Amino acid sequence: MSSPPRPPLKIRAFASAYRKTPERWYVISKLATDPLYPAVLEALEGTDAPLLDIGCGMGLFPFYLRARGWTGPVRGIDYDPRKIATARETAARLGPDVEFATADARTGLPEHAGTVTILDILQYFQPAEQKALLEAAAARVAPGGRLIIRSGLATENWRYRLTRFGDRLAGWTRWMRDHAVCYPKESFLQENLTGSGIKGRISPLWGRTPFNTWLGVWERKF
Repeated sequence: MSSPPRPPLKIRAFASAYRKTPERWYVISKLATDPLYPAVLEALEGTDAPLLDIGCGMGLFPFYLRARGWTGPVRGIDYDPRKIATARETAARLGPDVEFATADARTGLPEHAGTVTILDILQYFQPAEQKALLEAAAARVAPGGRLIIRSGLATENWRYRLTRFGDRLAGWTRWMRDHAVCYPKESFLQENLTGSGIKGRISPLWGRTPFNTWLGVWERKF
């Protein structure tokens, strides 16, 4: 049986829930050009397992899920208290049933069983930290749940070079608290998830962007 159609998203009305003008324009541009959130929503079809969004920033993805009719429990964590404050403030207008907490994934993850998302943050971790995060995230994927990762990958092409520049720019402007330090390879992700009991694949997710971003979806079968 196919899933019922989801409500369309009115981007400008959705973005108006964010109080500051730069935040609103970021949301508008992100949703208008980046295929990330529709792709992850599609990857969530068929499961309403509790979701842990690691590196949730100012809550854009959890709010997007609610706006598109996904009803599973959602908790977002991020190590930047400024963005968590924005997420909580915006939740009063967009998604009061979404939880947000300040937490650094480098020091471990909260208890969780369900689905885990790691979207666009792996490059801010050293290889040993990436390995630990992947293992911890996989251990929190319950039967029927998924691990969904979007990341820039280290491949020698112009997309990769532009991706690195974009991340450096995010650090210089203080949009991100840290600078990118290491882009994983596809083989690194697969090798560190082998033996975890979840299986999946990685494919390009460029959309209308010039960046070298890929989406991986792994699932733990019942």
